[in-house]
Amino acid sequence: MFKVNENYLKLPGSYLFSTIGKKVNAYKEANPDKEIISLGIGDVTQPLAPAIIESLHAAVDEMAVKETFHGYAPDLGYEFLRSAIAKNDYAARGADIAIDEIFVSDGAKCDSGNIQEIFAIDNRIAVCDPVYPVYVDTNAMAGRTGVYNKETELWSDVIYMPCKAENGFAPELPEETPDIIYLCFPNNPTGATIKKPQLQEWVDYANKVGAVIIYDAAYEAYISEEDVPHTIYECEGAKTCAIELKSFSKNAGFTGTRLGYAVVPKALKAEDGTSLNALWARRHGTKFNGAPYIIQRAGEAVYSEEGKKQTAEQIAYYMNNAKIIKEGLDEAGFTVSGGVNAPYIWLTTPDGMTSWEFFDYLLANANVVGTPGSGFGPSGEGYFRLTAFGTYENTLEALKRIKAL
Repeated sequence: MFKVNENYLKLPGSYLFSTIGKKVNAYKEANPDKEIISLGIGDVTQPLAPAIIESLHAAVDEMAVKETFHGYAPDLGYEFLRSAIAKNDYAARGADIAIDEIFVSDGAKCDSGNIQEIFAIDNRIAVCDPVYPVYVDTNAMAGRTGVYNKETELWSDVIYMPCKAENGFAPELPEETPDIIYLCFPNNPTGATIKKPQLQEWVDYANKVGAVIIYDAAYEAYISEEDVPHTIYECEGAKTCAIELKSFSKNAGFTGTRLGYAVVPKALKAEDGTSLNALWARRHGTKFNGAPYIIQRAGEAVYSEEGKKQTAEQIAYYMNNAKIIKEGLDEAGFTVSGGVNAPYIWLTTPDGMTSWEFFDYLLANANVVGTPGSGFGPSGEGYFRLTAFGTYENTLEALKRIKAL
């Protein structure tokens, strides 16, 4: 008789946003007359930029002609896209990344979950707390996190790095030595960032202890301050200790189009000399058939002059929403952070409410949906995340309702 992967049985409940969806749907069924505004899941609301749509249409037309039809994509992705990435995301920022160090995928979520497969099961992981759930959940599925304690909401073999108001929502170097360190800046869920000297400390630490950093830079396009790094490869020595994950979802609205990439430098090697670039290439070629040609052409258009201009306008649209939310919550007496270099606003729940109590209160009394901080880890208890990815009109209305509570 077949047996299941028992590591899946250790996972607590369902995925965070699935739980939120079920609660919201139940409320809608019970209250069909209520107009719900979601500032919860980080899904974009603006349509794809015209330059991207134009490129998509042209690529679709190519697929209808024998001479320009494209089948399976190359393992690493088409060279035209990887060259555009290397030039615009790295060379333009002083980072020397070769195109064979860039692996095109269907999004950063898959990469952030799959990257752990090339590491040994007995590696210790360190994560920020609160943290994007995918990092921990996928390591738990692999059997790397030990036993889950329902009381503390902690895994026995995970090194947690609390990020609270007291430390500016930025992790401190762990007391225990990890093998794999997950960092995300600008941070999801807190919206916090760190400056280059702080990030350099992490790079130096990882090189010193022989750890690898998995650096999630999905929100780097939202950085507005000059001294905040857009890529970890702005730091000296990062190519020998860091893998970077990037997404087109938030900078160009590809949440429904699906495109991202991972950077695995050839200089990044295990203690025995094994190349992580070679391992990821082996895994990528075996388990992934490539992002579609038409999507990769759309991704290339993001780097065109018109594409850059149009996506920058969309980012400004969302960051204006972030400003509205942050300033509105400030006026309403909430303690708020984030929303400056990231499209997320992180607020302290009022009146001693737990994160889920405030979720229920906001849904029932303002018909507004957010994300409970505790869903990102125990250090997120007492906090709540709102996203700036809604429409301008819905953002204004949501803040009007919240301020009226």
